[in-house]
Amino acid sequence: MAGVIKLVNVNMSFRGRPVLHDINLEIAKGEIMVIIGPSGSGKSTLLRLIIGLLKPTSGEIWVKGQEISRASEDEMNKLRRHMGMVFQYSALFDSMTVGENVAFGLRQHTDLSEEEIARVVRRRLRMVGLAGQENVMPSELSGGMKKRVSLARAMAINPEIVLYDEPTAGLDPIMSGTIDRMITSARRLFGVTSVVVTHHMSSAFNIADRIAMIYGGRIIEIGTVDEIRQSTNPIVQQFIHGYKSSALARRRQKP
Repeated sequence: MAGVIKLVNVNMSFRGRPVLHDINLEIAKGEIMVIIGPSGSGKSTLLRLIIGLLKPTSGEIWVKGQEISRASEDEMNKLRRHMGMVFQYSALFDSMTVGENVAFGLRQHTDLSEEEIARVVRRRLRMVGLAGQENVMPSELSGGMKKRVSLARAMAINPEIVLYDEPTAGLDPIMSGTIDRMITSARRLFGVTSVVVTHHMSSAFNIADRIAMIYGGRIIEIGTVDEIRQSTNPIVQQFIHGYKSSALARRRQKP
């Protein structure tokens, strides 16, 4: 397989209701692929298919040369040792400290000693600007800090692939920029392949190598940032300019 991730004629339905239709997508090693589209278009479902939390109704999903649509849970757990995911609402364990959250995957998927795990946790928290926060509880953190802990947890296992579900949702522009820089740094420093679901066009344009737009469960356009900006598809242009109009209106409303 040429791509690290490849979807071939993937369809997904929930209780007979089609959500994704004939999805064909190939993502190269080290690429940052951004998935955009309106709410309910199937973006998050696509991420959950790639990480094996859902099985497609039909089609093939290849990850690191392995076809996963029929893989067992044991096979998927082995593959997930090479994958991390940053969920939309951070999905931290409230009963665990920050350090325990970051260490969770290491304890699940590796044979590292507690001393080695502690070293990795310190390095990853330092990487996201949260050095020394190991003993803090998630309830004491802001939304942006929780996102950074979630990223540290995803990166702790040295993944080859990281999936991000709306990583900048609910964050102010400064913190959104910080998260964007962390995503691009993960590629630069570790060669990580990233799939980023977002409805924030500023983030999409900042970080993407390529952008795919899903509309009505189908990929209607895919290309580089410049190609998406210059797309002649009216739905793509409406989505881009609708975002710009909303952002401008929000700025004008500020005192």
